[in-house]
Amino acid sequence: DVQLQASGGGLVQAGGSLRLSCATSGFTFDDYAIGWFRQAPGKDREGLSCIDNSFGNKYYINSVKGRFTISSDNAKKTVYLQINGLIPEDTAVYFCAAVASEYSSSYTPEIYDYWGQGTLVTVSS
Repeated sequence: DVQLQASGGGLVQAGGSLRLSCATSGFTFDDYAIGWFRQAPGKDREGLSCIDNSFGNKYYINSVKGRFTISSDNAKKTVYLQINGLIPEDTAVYFCAAVASEYSSSYTPEIYDYWGQGTLVTVSS
């Protein structure tokens, strides 16, 4: 079975940091890219960052560059999202998802093949 398990969310004060993890299994990790998305209440799901596990290419949306860092441990088949300087607007459920590496620069949720269950990040002001 394909599994993506997102974890690491929690309640944090503004200015703090979190590292989210996405542990994967059941598919060939190196053939896929892993993207991070978030969905705040009443808002659409938003793509944030993606890493291509084949070549290590990393992508970020402009609004998170400098605060978010994506990385992967191919041996552990786990992708991380380090978030620094958290702001209340970062409050959302964060999801990881897998897509074939050739689509790694896309944040269109519909093309992602596999999704994790999400981890809640709450930032207090």
